[in-house]
Amino acid sequence: MELTLRAALVAWLASDPVLAARLNAVAEEAPARTSLPWLAVAASASTDWSCKTAAGREVRIALELHCRGDAPDAAADLVAAIEARVEALPRTQGPLRIAAIQFLRAHAEQRPANTRAVLLEYRFRALAT
Repeated sequence: MELTLRAALVAWLASDPVLAARLNAVAEEAPARTSLPWLAVAASASTDWSCKTAAGREVRIALELHCRGDAPDAAADLVAAIEARVEALPRTQGPLRIAAIQFLRAHAEQRPANTRAVLLEYRFRALAT
């Protein structure tokens, strides 16, 4: 379930015209040769979330945005667009049904050479259909 959900989320984010116009890549992992800005899955982990009638998983997925900017809020509107798109993910994704999507935390940091990284972590609870 975890891999299915990761793939669905990456495809969903990449198919958004607003994000596609503003990001050079939306990837399963950090792209090797892509200029900033880009978004990738930084990590994921899952635990059992089954019930009596269906197998289930609670999947935590961390997305990392890499961009440039002098101001602390340089990526604020892009982060808001990413968050809105994640939360709008269709609840039926192939062999699973997403019961809940919950934002968990964010972490932003300034890095060398005027670059920034923003980590967004979400929890998805899903059941097999």
